[in-house]
Amino acid sequence: MPLPSSSASRSLKHTRQITIEGYARDDGLWDIDARITDRKQRPLSLANGTVRPAGELLHDMHLRVTIDAQMNIVDVLAVTDAAPFMGTCETITPVYRQLIGLNLFNQFRQNVRDRTKGVAGCTHITELCSVLPTAALQSLAGEVKLEQKKPDDQADNGEQKPFALDKCHAMRTDGELARLYYPKWYRAPAKKAGEN
Repeated sequence: MPLPSSSASRSLKHTRQITIEGYARDDGLWDIDARITDRKQRPLSLANGTVRPAGELLHDMHLRVTIDAQMNIVDVLAVTDAAPFMGTCETITPVYRQLIGLNLFNQFRQNVRDRTKGVAGCTHITELCSVLPTAALQSLAGEVKLEQKKPDDQADNGEQKPFALDKCHAMRTDGELARLYYPKWYRAPAKKAGEN
């Protein structure tokens, strides 16, 4: 269900779009391509004295991470096609190669922040990084068997806990979906103080 109409009259001023596409490659790797764009609905005066016309892209930045089936990043490419200060903004894109070797599910967002915070990165490309783990999960889901790798996530028979469990509110192991669809992993909710 979309958002209801606003109760107040309003006019569109800004549009940001983030697009993520996941591709299976013929070499067994995966490309996750991300793009962020910003448009103003009115002309925008920039600090350098130029004016960006209404509707023209203010930002247009791309990020491709190549991962293996274990979510390890094996290659990165960042490109800036539009930015307020072309000639300067795009010079930071090589820094994103520092993401090679990181794992999308092992403190990835914190590792990205550590490498690209402040002047060490581009705010917009770094923002794209934040959506990569869930986008990669959706890309590989049903294509690659995703498993948790911790010993405490094993059933008595050695089977690995399904990856989605305990990754969001709906898929918690003490919830109804786990009880219905993953009964061997289901754990009854802990009783709160005063409950019988």
